[in-house]
Amino acid sequence: MKFRKLGRTGLEVSVVGVGTWQFGGEWGLNYTQAEADAILDKAAELHINLIDTAECYGDHLSESFIGDYLSRRKREDWIVATKFGHQFHDLFSRTDAFKPEEVLAQLDASLKALRTDYVDLYQFHSGPDQVFDNDDLWTLLDKQVQAGKIRHLGISIGSNDNLHQTAQATKVNADVIQVVYNRLDRVPEQRVFPSCEEQNLGVLARVPLASGYLSGKYKPGAEFQQNDVRNNHDAEQRNEKLKLVEEIRRNEVPEGVPMAEWALAWCLQHPAVTSVIPGCKTPEQVESNARAADLELSVEKA
Repeated sequence: MKFRKLGRTGLEVSVVGVGTWQFGGEWGLNYTQAEADAILDKAAELHINLIDTAECYGDHLSESFIGDYLSRRKREDWIVATKFGHQFHDLFSRTDAFKPEEVLAQLDASLKALRTDYVDLYQFHSGPDQVFDNDDLWTLLDKQVQAGKIRHLGISIGSNDNLHQTAQATKVNADVIQVVYNRLDRVPEQRVFPSCEEQNLGVLARVPLASGYLSGKYKPGAEFQQNDVRNNHDAEQRNEKLKLVEEIRRNEVPEGVPMAEWALAWCLQHPAVTSVIPGCKTPEQVESNARAADLELSVEKA
């Protein structure tokens, strides 16, 4: 495994992390603690130290799996990133909750679920500009940093062209931007990444496998399980993406290299990107994801 400094935080994070939206039940599987443990144990074995979760991956459900695991391991071995701003109601159903008093309650609930006294990275979660531009919110968060509940603040931008929030990261004392970035979606290269580099922000690339489309497992016309978030995608657009994936596989992926590993390594080639945070349903997928670190220097941009 390779490691990079997460912007100006000083944290050394593995270039491949573990995304845990799947633990919340919206990717076709319901997890047991033993299954979550197996995924995180494999990550630890491979020297992955970054876990990304959120308040609304289930009602703090993903965090609870992680917290149970961490309670039986060394907390200091892990960099835990979670998020705030949404109230989970049911699968694919949540509402915004960005008022300062709501965020404070979410933070305390996240700390309880994670069974920890602090989170390493607490991220504004895909909220609109009008709630982002609330000085009272960032004043509250700064106080939580001073109290030791939060080590660093971040912004998980909803639109991957949201320069408004990215450009104000330093002003609100945020050190990290999380953004959708993958071979099918290169929008951040135009405006977001230059702003991140100018401010020395860490960058976490989420959805680096394009919701699994770049995993190499799916062909045009593929169907997904009922409680899989990809069923909410437009069917025509889904098939167009899968056709493009086939072209990329033929023209860009070196022979003998698994497409998923190549796709993660492709993201890591951009100098602004610190780490990719792919989801993983099994320990085997964690192992495949980790191998992308070894491909990092051998992949060229198209």
